[in-house]
Amino acid sequence: MNDQAERPDWILGVDVGGTFTDFAARNTRTGETRIHKRPSTPADPSEAIVEGFRELMEKIGIIGDDIDRFAHGTTVATNALLQRKGARVGVVTTKGFRDLLEIGRQVRPAVYDLQTDAPPPLAPRSARVEVAERMLHDGSVLEALSDQAIEGVLEDLKDIEDLQGVAVCLLFSFINNDHERRLADAIRTARPDLYVSISSEVQPEFREYERFSTTLINAFLQPEVGRYMARLQASIGDAARTARFGIFQSSGGLMSVEKAAQFPVRTALSGPAAGAVGAAAAGAASGVGNLVTLDIGGTSTDVCLIRDGQTEIAYVREIAGFRIRLPMVDIHTVGAGGGSIARIEADGLMKVGPESAGAVPGPACYGKGGKDPTVTDANVFLGRLPLSLAGGGLTISKDKAEEAITRIATRLGVAPVKAALGIVGIATSNMTRAIRSVSTEKGHDPRNFALMPFGGAGGLHAADVAAALGISRIVIPRTPGILCAEGLLEAELQENFVAPCRGRLENAMDDIASASAALHAQGNDWLRREAGEGQDGRVILALDMRYVGQNYELQVEAPGAVGDINALRRGFLAAHERAYGHADPDAAIEVVNIRAKAVARLARGDADLSGSAEKGDAKGVVPVWFSEEKQLDTPIYDRSDLPVGTLLEGPVIITQLDATTLVPPGSSVTVDAALNLLMENHNV
Repeated sequence: MNDQAERPDWILGVDVGGTFTDFAARNTRTGETRIHKRPSTPADPSEAIVEGFRELMEKIGIIGDDIDRFAHGTTVATNALLQRKGARVGVVTTKGFRDLLEIGRQVRPAVYDLQTDAPPPLAPRSARVEVAERMLHDGSVLEALSDQAIEGVLEDLKDIEDLQGVAVCLLFSFINNDHERRLADAIRTARPDLYVSISSEVQPEFREYERFSTTLINAFLQPEVGRYMARLQASIGDAARTARFGIFQSSGGLMSVEKAAQFPVRTALSGPAAGAVGAAAAGAASGVGNLVTLDIGGTSTDVCLIRDGQTEIAYVREIAGFRIRLPMVDIHTVGAGGGSIARIEADGLMKVGPESAGAVPGPACYGKGGKDPTVTDANVFLGRLPLSLAGGGLTISKDKAEEAITRIATRLGVAPVKAALGIVGIATSNMTRAIRSVSTEKGHDPRNFALMPFGGAGGLHAADVAAALGISRIVIPRTPGILCAEGLLEAELQENFVAPCRGRLENAMDDIASASAALHAQGNDWLRREAGEGQDGRVILALDMRYVGQNYELQVEAPGAVGDINALRRGFLAAHERAYGHADPDAAIEVVNIRAKAVARLARGDADLSGSAEKGDAKGVVPVWFSEEKQLDTPIYDRSDLPVGTLLEGPVIITQLDATTLVPPGSSVTVDAALNLLMENHNV
């Protein structure tokens, strides 16, 4: 143990996935970076975190007091939504709007499937209480909220059995939240046992259905996430007493544990968003600002578009059929991962995913009881995946993979190698469609971007996906299997603010200036209170704008002078042209909301980029199927043996603790100064 004067400043990022829990630690003074993986514990994710934390400290040779910051990306909120394992919640809403959550937008989940219904609301109709009150669109009171009405609500809540939380969602509360606050105060006073979420705090924007849905989800998650945060903070707090906790939010920044417990809906896509932040940082190290990410895990694939070093942000997402309206890194997810199961359906065709073998029992090749053929089994059969994963912590069986692939090949009436290539090909198609949804469908040509694969299986499929999209350049980060955890080390402190400001651009400049000034002040106040440890604190303003008559807005970052109407108009026209392929410079434009994002940079240090001094020899040569014709002898290299400047021609397999990279024939790979691998496909 170093003495206090020499104590290193270690920061730690922990990302919990469906199969593995990943750790990345960096010394902010020396740049030393260490990584670690261990199997996840789905029943209680904190168990894997605590045990992995202990193992990592032993590996590095430090104690808990050496940890300065602990950043965590969590899947607890997402899993609770997927499994509907949250609180028994009630809703208090304006009289006449009890059924709004079921009416929604009257859009079927599957347009051509008349049998599939939207999931039932998280609060049944019997748990939704109406109250006599009414605000108007300008914030004036049409019907006052009386004390008798409040008492009636409290009585109605008593009749709801096993109630744990309440969402208070009133009409136009985003303009005037006086009635919501009075109701919330009364409920908290009378029922201190209940968690209470109010829409004017969770999501203070217009569109009542999205606001109500987001608030109800928040109330549904509060007990589960709150207990998890308390349990984790207590466990890690005992081991790392001086560590400052940060929870990663879906918008791409860190917030406090207390804020995460109050607004758990903000963590709904926490882990994948951290991967996008890590990808942006890895790309910047190699001078690549335009990226399409390909995060392939055991169960799913997450893709995101990064433009000029910035992740794209979405404001409406659906998770498990439930709509959330909050700023979130724009990530599209498909059920295609290493554990995705291949099966033959009634039409006699093979499908891959979205069902997954998960961590238990896992792919057949793991030898943990899995029998169904998966994408991982196909890669093992084809010789693309080494027989030892996670640094030797997981040995896989080629025989069991062959048995699984042979069974489905026999049912299809084809050779096993054709079946295995088919499984990989179908998975590639699923991933390719996901990328088109964040690129082509939003006005971006993927050929103008580099592909960045990460996650445990990203490097195995990157070349196939890139070829399908016409992408010629692939950037593989230093630690692709741990990039989500590394993204947590790069994360900034962040808080988002929003204020309604509806009006035509030419008539609303005074209101825009006033709202912008108020939000800027809010952001600076938050920086003073919450970002004491941060550096380079700043507030970034943006406007939600649309043509008059349009139903959806585009976000336009405010120019230096918010009052410059011509700059705002030019920004909107450029955004509209990019999104829709056209723009009308003469049409009337209106503003809907003003947004502010307050961010502060945290101490992160520079990663030590001293790689190997000399190129090591290949660890062996294995036969690999790249096509049905024949196997190709393919050398295997350990990535740690490849110094800066190394050039390898495919076919090559590059292995490391956390991932495997496949370089096919016709491609080459170079190690750049940032220790990233730059793969070029010479056939595109």
